[in-house]
Amino acid sequence: MRRIHNEYLDHRFEVPEEPKRVVCLVSSATEAMDSMGFHERIVGVSEYCDRYIDTTGIPVVGQYITADFEKIKDLDADLVLLTTGIQRRLSLKLAEQGVPIYNLNLPNSFSGMLENVILLGGLLNELDAARGLASKMAERFASIKRACEGGKRPRVYVELWLGRHRRAVGGLSYIRDLVECAGGELVYGERAVGYFENDLGELMHERPDVYVFFHEPEYLVDGELLVHEREWDTRIPVVMSTVKMGENMIQDGPSLLDSAEWLQARMKEVGAC
Repeated sequence: MRRIHNEYLDHRFEVPEEPKRVVCLVSSATEAMDSMGFHERIVGVSEYCDRYIDTTGIPVVGQYITADFEKIKDLDADLVLLTTGIQRRLSLKLAEQGVPIYNLNLPNSFSGMLENVILLGGLLNELDAARGLASKMAERFASIKRACEGGKRPRVYVELWLGRHRRAVGGLSYIRDLVECAGGELVYGERAVGYFENDLGELMHERPDVYVFFHEPEYLVDGELLVHEREWDTRIPVVMSTVKMGENMIQDGPSLLDSAEWLQARMKEVGAC
């Protein structure tokens, strides 16, 4: 057995040398485990994980901020994975129940995503596989970015609708790296904040070349209608991002690179670059 310290919660627990029963309540870890070839070790998932891997036969034991504690205990998991930030309250409740829980950092950058992959490999005692995946992701990121070098770099405004909560994206987010990988320049990319409520009346002063709106299926958003209602420049093209794998601006797993290629192609299609 190995002793693990979850510094985020100051929670200590033991795991087997190679954890075989892992519950993932953060979809980026689920996707990364699948990409590393450890699908069979995933014994419980959140209801969002099936967007990124085949979860047939794997019990759903939670959402993003709620979970069925009894189901998790019945699974006799070696390790339960969540993220920092909004999952803290759920994490504390699980830790109080003696669950072997570890929180991967909500990344501020693409580099942070790679760190999470390697840390996940350490938790699973599968560092070679994790470093291999991280290297492939880094190489692909560089390749996608090279594909648009020398061309126009459109200024991209990204707005996330997480339910009814609207947030613009700043520089302390991996989404900035996604936009730059796709060949764009993130509006608000120099702000030292991840996500914030921006002044809608001031956006036109930032000279965007394309609007990107993300929404979830539970709360549909019409980007073109929002632009019209806000009296923004309707000549600027709108790109819509959803939870579909490869078109999801907020998924910080390996498929973020699919989203970068998709965004790059969409910006070309709408004439933004």
